[in-house]
Amino acid sequence: MDTTNKYDDAGSSANPDVEDVKPSDYLRAVKANLRNGKQKDAFVLLQQAAVRFPDEPLILSYYGCFQALVDKKYRSGVETCKKAIAMLRQKGAFEEELLYPVFYLNLGRAYLSAGKKPDAIEAYTRGLKYDNSNSDLRRELRGLGLRKAPPVPFLDRSNPINKYIGLMLRTVEKNPGNANRQRPSK
Repeated sequence: MDTTNKYDDAGSSANPDVEDVKPSDYLRAVKANLRNGKQKDAFVLLQQAAVRFPDEPLILSYYGCFQALVDKKYRSGVETCKKAIAMLRQKGAFEEELLYPVFYLNLGRAYLSAGKKPDAIEAYTRGLKYDNSNSDLRRELRGLGLRKAPPVPFLDRSNPINKYIGLMLRTVEKNPGNANRQRPSK
């Protein structure tokens, strides 16, 4: 079934089925288009949804992200994502805690497409404050090559002390059971 046909005339009253369309229906259709590699079609659906549901923060968050990614309107996309976060805060709904990671993921992607890597990292990090185990946020940060702070922060990363302490810590992290074993005496 072609999901876009049902939504093409979202503003038209000629199609009675359109009146029953909810924001979640648009989002499902957007995800289906993305799975099929149709990013521009997904963006068109988000444009229609944003017109139809201007007060729906989740729609606006995705719309802002796609404004930056697909339409290359970086400033507008970032501002739309920020507006969506502000709207979510105003709603004060229970599920807002669950949605913040998605909103900050979209904001980070908009920043990243605008070439603002530090702002993207900050957005992803803020999203992780709400859900530290969010795999999408963690994947984005890993993709940016975010590194841990050196073990001795006041020394340069290339200092031999930081290098060797870092190597030892990584060894212990990879083999935690080996750190507690005593070595046999000779």
